[in-house]
Amino acid sequence: MAEIAVSFAIDHLLPLLREEANLLRGVHKDFVDIKDELESIQAFLKDADKKAASVEGDNISKGVKTWVKQLREAAFRIEDIIDDYLIHAGQQPHDPGCVDLLHKLKTILTRRRIASEIQDIKSSVRGIKERSERYGFQRSLEQGSSSSRRSRIAKWHDPRVAALYIEEADVVGFETQKDMLIYWLVKGREDRTVISVVGMGGQGKTTLAKKVFDNKDIIGHFDYRVWITVSQSYNVEGLLRDMLLKLYKQNGRDHPKDLFQMDRGSLTDEVRNNLQQKRYIVVFDDVWNVHFWDDIEFAVIDNKNESNILITTRNLDVVASCKRSSLVEVLELQPLTQEQSLELFNKKAFKFDYGGCCPKEFIDIVYEIVEKCKGLPLAIVAIGGLLSTREKNVFEWQRFKENLSLELKKDTHLIGIEKILGLSYDDLPYYLKSCLLYFGIYPEDYEVKSKRVIRQWIAEGFVKEERGKTLEEVAEGYLTELIHRNLVQASSTRIDGKAKACRVHDLIHDMVLEKFEDLNFCKHISDDGQSSFSGMIRRLSIATTFDDFLPHIEGLHVRSLFAFENEESYVYYEERIPTATTYRLLKVLDYESAPSLNVPKNLESLIHLKYLSFRHSSKVDEVPKSIGMLQNLETLDIRDTFIRELPKEISKLRKLRHLISSKLSLIKLKDRIGEMTSLQTLRNVDLGMDGATEIIKELGKLKQIRDLGLVNVGTEDGSILSSSINEMHHLEKLSVLSSSTGNDFDFIDLHLISTPTMLRKLTLGGRLQKLPNWMLELQNLVDLKLMYSRFTKDPIKSLKSLQNLLILSIGIASCVGFQLHFEDGWFQKLKELSVGYADELRDVIIDKGALPSLKKLELLVLRGLKNIPTGIEHLEKLEVLHIQSMQHEPVQPLSIEDMNWITELVPHVEISSYHTQWE
Repeated sequence: MAEIAVSFAIDHLLPLLREEANLLRGVHKDFVDIKDELESIQAFLKDADKKAASVEGDNISKGVKTWVKQLREAAFRIEDIIDDYLIHAGQQPHDPGCVDLLHKLKTILTRRRIASEIQDIKSSVRGIKERSERYGFQRSLEQGSSSSRRSRIAKWHDPRVAALYIEEADVVGFETQKDMLIYWLVKGREDRTVISVVGMGGQGKTTLAKKVFDNKDIIGHFDYRVWITVSQSYNVEGLLRDMLLKLYKQNGRDHPKDLFQMDRGSLTDEVRNNLQQKRYIVVFDDVWNVHFWDDIEFAVIDNKNESNILITTRNLDVVASCKRSSLVEVLELQPLTQEQSLELFNKKAFKFDYGGCCPKEFIDIVYEIVEKCKGLPLAIVAIGGLLSTREKNVFEWQRFKENLSLELKKDTHLIGIEKILGLSYDDLPYYLKSCLLYFGIYPEDYEVKSKRVIRQWIAEGFVKEERGKTLEEVAEGYLTELIHRNLVQASSTRIDGKAKACRVHDLIHDMVLEKFEDLNFCKHISDDGQSSFSGMIRRLSIATTFDDFLPHIEGLHVRSLFAFENEESYVYYEERIPTATTYRLLKVLDYESAPSLNVPKNLESLIHLKYLSFRHSSKVDEVPKSIGMLQNLETLDIRDTFIRELPKEISKLRKLRHLISSKLSLIKLKDRIGEMTSLQTLRNVDLGMDGATEIIKELGKLKQIRDLGLVNVGTEDGSILSSSINEMHHLEKLSVLSSSTGNDFDFIDLHLISTPTMLRKLTLGGRLQKLPNWMLELQNLVDLKLMYSRFTKDPIKSLKSLQNLLILSIGIASCVGFQLHFEDGWFQKLKELSVGYADELRDVIIDKGALPSLKKLELLVLRGLKNIPTGIEHLEKLEVLHIQSMQHEPVQPLSIEDMNWITELVPHVEISSYHTQWE
């Protein structure tokens, strides 16, 4: 019977298979054509994006915008069909005979569908092109782009122009900065100095510079004062002519008749000649281009006469370009404090009615309006000025506050805020625009970890390869550039100064959300019920307790899905999130902010998934075997879940770069983990079980590993672990915690022959007795944490040889003796020092010249500590002092007089004992 069935199948399938072969050849050709079409459309959209930013609604008709949107959606459809094609092209059976034939029969319909969709897309693209030719859309776009950005700003009532005429009484929060700038300018060096005022759009750079420029001390000190507005689009010859015209005017002379015929070289010489014997200040306001200093440097001569250049800019990289050939001082403007913001708002809003004072009945409303501005003077002045003209009615103001985002879009005076901020977006290179827009996916005021958003950018394909760098390193450069451009704020920083977490200003967030609609970038689904589902949406950000949106999202072609919970929403999430088959083209699935979600069903359908996070998910305790089907997965984050073991199928994920957990057994992968050769991050592997030796051997095959965390390491495994670490030539972070019995920890016996020269962060938790020699050779080490070490000799004298150490933490039975003595010259770069759980320690002595860079000192749970560290007054840069003694009596001295001199010396002090606490 089996033979008859096979014969029947062959007789009926062969004609279909021949037809399918012909179809396949046609599909393959169409596939190549449509890939080429996608590249052309994407190249055009990059250009169209730039041109659309250079013109406004009057110059680009609604039809042109619709046409560009149709092209963008066509590109989305092509991307989807390409991925669909690749899924099915890669699904070839391994079994011969009848099973193979039946499989091919099943794929015929799929390929017919793909072929039909490709033809439909090609027809759609032809139609879009025909409409462009018929109505001249592309020609309109080209013509519209000729208008300058500078003229656009004027139409919106440019706040930078208004800043030049602000009354002194209306300037708030710049007193200290103004005095500092005047001091630098008047008491400065003999050599020409570039002084830069840096801040985000609307932060008051021009206002501050103008107040300094017009100060009587500045007027009396300099022979020439020249103010030049640069902006995004500038002409070098035009700038030089502008400078010369103002120099001639101040000198009371007419300009040369051939001034407007001079080339750049002649203009440069003429400027130099005029400045040669003079003490001058030139303000270049609103500099964008990082090459600006190269264009202007030789004209502003260094005449050794205490001359200065003052530059205002949104971009720190502009400042960096000046440092190559000139002395530079930098003033980075910070947001106004809440008190300063309220003062400025009240001056503007109540200037004509209440003498600049806020009536009691308006206080709560004003506070919330000002909070929305997040210390940005431009927004405070604009909103305050608008409300100064409105009736002082609590109900009306309350309604204005509740609809503030809408008011920003419709009121003529407030539109300028968004446009000024939008200029920074327009100035971004194309590859950074999507990176900035990504911050709009997160809720307002959301703080996102830098590594999280960087890995998501990589998964989305935003990050392009650069020779000699990992994608993560390239993406970190992208984030740094956005921070330097003052579009992203570093909310917390690592010890090396790089951003640990970041967010965007509320008004930048609003500006980004406004762009979502035109770019089909992301759709927010929230409880406000404002969501519409027209067109194609690439990303979904879900933060709602309702599930009525589900029928609308089936055909949205979503590539990234984010879920955000609040206190009301968690009980609904399991039912609201569709199964994975709904989103089979997903690249990013982030449930980190929705801890009550389950692993989605049909996980194997997500063949394109690159980023998957269940971090903090309280309901996730198992990863299904189907995860082995996710061949493109790059990041799997299961920290703070109940997942303690992974299926062996995960070893099939050869592209996985980051596998991050809180405590994870790899026992099922003990002979396979070495096959995952793309791994860069692996944390935290639990080795406290039989078979750990095999796992450790496999770890030595991970040549690309950069961040490795191991827990419950046994003494007996020290030798084989050392051998594996010797093979990890790119290792940057290493954490090894030994196994323990009660409070007794095992030895960590590591003998590294090949010192990991790239190692920057090292955590060792376990008995050491003495410091290993290899540790003292880690000259790139910046962060060292030692716990449970039970040294028999004071480690501090040896650790002082680590010249680049920035953080040192010695805790839990790791400190030896009754005294810690830091001698002159020790730890020159150390910024943070923590010593804890050292029962015998009685005194800490700090000689003058020791720890000169220390900013934070923590002495925690020290049962024997009796005194404030001797020599603490030598720590001139100390900002935080935290001492916690377990004595029933507090550490001495704690008199009011002594506490006064300590708090005068250190801004943040907390000294506590078992019973008392001083702050």
